Amino acid sequence: MLPRKLFYAVEAVLYIAYNAGRGPIAGRDIAARQGLPPRYLEALMQKLVRGGILRGVRGPRGGYMLARERRRITVGDICELLEEKNEDAMQEYTATPLGSRIVLPVWEAAQRQAMDGLKQVNLADMCEQATSQGIRKDMEERMDFAI
Repeated sequence: MLPRKLFYAVEAVLYIAYNAGRGPIAGRDIAARQGLPPRYLEALMQKLVRGGILRGVRGPRGGYMLARERRRITVGDICELLEEKNEDAMQEYTATPLGSRIVLPVWEAAQRQAMDGLKQVNLADMCEQATSQGIRKDMEERMDFAI
């Protein structure tokens, strides 16, 4: 199961990528769209800035932009950056030969395969999928009005 924080982070970065071109996007706007407290999302966004996925822009019209081209950022990049490594976690599961020599290697191989798959999906691909599914960009939704 995809941890919530990774889901929200990938969705936020995809939102920025999909709505690129209108300038920086405020973190509070992304948080409101996702129904999240701004402080929760802000912590994730700052990690993404420090990791070179996003670029923070200060000021009244500030917010977040991609730090690289959409095609050069993969879902795997985002996941690796936000993955919390717990060195002690592995020691908890090494009590028996079955666990340490059979279960853990299978689990680690599955995790590597999943990460390899996520490294094959970039933001440009995801933006194309959103367009082909008719998902409107934020700017298009704001301009939807009748006279």
